[in-house]
Amino acid sequence: MTLEVDNSARGPMDIRRVMAALPHRYPMLLIDRVVSLVPNQSIHAIKAVSVNEPFFQGHFPTRPIMPGVLIVEAMAQAAGVLAVESMNLADSGKLVYFMSIDGAKFRSPVEPGCLMDLLVEVTQNRGAICKFSGKAMVDGKLVAEANFVAMISDPPKD
Repeated sequence: MTLEVDNSARGPMDIRRVMAALPHRYPMLLIDRVVSLVPNQSIHAIKAVSVNEPFFQGHFPTRPIMPGVLIVEAMAQAAGVLAVESMNLADSGKLVYFMSIDGAKFRSPVEPGCLMDLLVEVTQNRGAICKFSGKAMVDGKLVAEANFVAMISDPPKD
């Protein structure tokens, strides 16, 4: 399975189209919309961080901060949308699995009320396995970054 070359920009994508690309659902769906997507190259997605997120009940009740691991997960979900849309696999049942995370850095806390911009680029494409570089931004300020690898595969058989 290889990514076909199609560099025509797409977007915006609403939540219904995001949900067609990803199997995640509340409370684990961390992409609210896609601003733009260039197949096989990059995606700009948005996560609206609300005080009603379930993780804020315990992280931390008196000073709510989005867990760093969920910021990385949001970047990975953006990469998943990019891969699925690039390969025209929406509603196919294919899954995008995390394989590795490298160089994760957290620069500033993400709090309720933020609009988090997720900017992800493909750095290497080997068919079903791709490497990505991601950045999370709030108000134009870098809050987190990471490199990661993901694999597109069929779901496990029961």
